Amino acid sequence: MSDLPRRLIAETLGTAFLLASVVGSGIMAERLTDDIALQLLCNALATGAMLFVLIVMFARVSGAHFNPAVSLAMVLDGELTGRDAVFYLLAQTLGGLLGVFLAHAMFGVPVFSLGMHVRTGFGQWLSEGVAVFGLVLVIFACRARSTESIAASVALYIVAAYWFTASTSFANPAVTLARALTPSFSGIRPVDAPVFIAMQILGACLAVGLGRILFRKGAAQGL
Repeated sequence: MSDLPRRLIAETLGTAFLLASVVGSGIMAERLTDDIALQLLCNALATGAMLFVLIVMFARVSGAHFNPAVSLAMVLDGELTGRDAVFYLLAQTLGGLLGVFLAHAMFGVPVFSLGMHVRTGFGQWLSEGVAVFGLVLVIFACRARSTESIAASVALYIVAAYWFTASTSFANPAVTLARALTPSFSGIRPVDAPVFIAMQILGACLAVGLGRILFRKGAAQGL
């Protein structure tokens, strides 16, 4: 199998498992407790754990982006071609949708549904820009390290961002689109998704500029 199809399979599978984890753990948490804080904690821990596993699994295959904002950052930094990024976007979007549909099927929720949770307002929009800005900086800072180091750093960042952002850190356009198709705890109204995605893209672009300054090769420790 040529390299690009292999990478696209990894991106599709990885994003599908990520969304199945986000949505499935949200549904499970809703069914086990009425405590919203505990629901969010369960959702955050399951998502972080799955992210660690998926990055370790697929980093050496596709780079383990699972996120169009990350793929955009890699294009802007010259690590990924624009052509390949378009295919990554399609694979990530498809994977996200499949993950949501799979979670719904496992929990007996109608497979095709729409998000109902209102997520709008300046604080939530700003949160999404901040969430992706920080995520891309983490990736730039850690990408020269071991796969396990970057996996742990990204996973821990996302778990923390669930709690320090008002939006609970969607931090991913493919995730946002997919979560617009679930009425569960982790969902978002489709009408609220476009601004989330725009702020995520803005956050990624800003982080690339700063990441080049802070983490360019040889910049650290005067090398």
